[in-house]
Amino acid sequence: MAKIIVTGAAGFIGSQLVETLLQQGEEVVGIDEFNDYYDPILKRKNVAHLHCLPGFTLIEGNMQFLDWQALLKDVDVVYHQAAQAGVRASWGQSFRDYTERNINATQVLLEAAKNAKNLKRLVFASSSSVYGDAETLPTHEGICPQPVSPYGITKLAAEQLGGLYYKNFGVPFVALRYFTVYGPKQRPDMAFHQFFKSILEDKAIPIFGDGQQTREFTFVSDIIAANLAAATVPEAVGEIFNIGGGSRVVLAEVLDIIAEIVAKPVNRNYLEKATGDARHTAADVSKAQKILGYQPQVSLREGLSQEWQWIKSLY
Repeated sequence: MAKIIVTGAAGFIGSQLVETLLQQGEEVVGIDEFNDYYDPILKRKNVAHLHCLPGFTLIEGNMQFLDWQALLKDVDVVYHQAAQAGVRASWGQSFRDYTERNINATQVLLEAAKNAKNLKRLVFASSSSVYGDAETLPTHEGICPQPVSPYGITKLAAEQLGGLYYKNFGVPFVALRYFTVYGPKQRPDMAFHQFFKSILEDKAIPIFGDGQQTREFTFVSDIIAANLAAATVPEAVGEIFNIGGGSRVVLAEVLDIIAEIVAKPVNRNYLEKATGDARHTAADVSKAQKILGYQPQVSLREGLSQEWQWIKSLY
């Protein structure tokens, strides 16, 4: 049995990662500060059923002020999912939240990981946002990152810090660049959650730009499988991997699939293009396939159906 820490344990991905690890019989310490970027009640809902599972401890607190030396003492793996998310919200006054939660918090963890004798892996949740408007599609990890949002810049900075701690101190760091993650428990500020909620409320779906932008969508269970592989495969240490869902789709086509799933026409409300949104994203996942044995399992239609069922039960 391994001892594992998951940061951002009450979040969209973190809570489902914790659940998977507990089902596998691991001992998990979850860390979350339950900040109010979105309704903390939703986050508490995400972890409510985990408290009754054996092997789970939840620590509420800000990562920058925890006693990491003590926390990491006999920990095998850290999954660092905690972050200040949201591309569009990263401009302006709130930028400090992004530097504090994405860069400073990661540095504090890496600094403590230097001296953690038992630590075998630190898996970092990075983002396709580091690529920005990539010149090559699908994009491979060797492409020079050019973020187009302040959020993307902070994720890239955290990733590079991890690389430095790996090179200089041997911290067993791995970065996973997630491409647009969706599925049950998705954050309320994310597109599909907003779309389905609008449909439930008989409102028009908000679309930024012309609807012709493309995204690589990745179902949450595929993201979790990638994390588990990144924590165990020896060759993964020190590497960066794209994690995509294998389906790059035009947003307008996604809306057609959604209309079929909810079995009614979808009204669209076209808004101004959002600053910092990449026009196209597409993942070349051949490196993750080769080294991690990563193979996305869930199709967009299947994944959207699962998210729709969850949204209906939530509201």
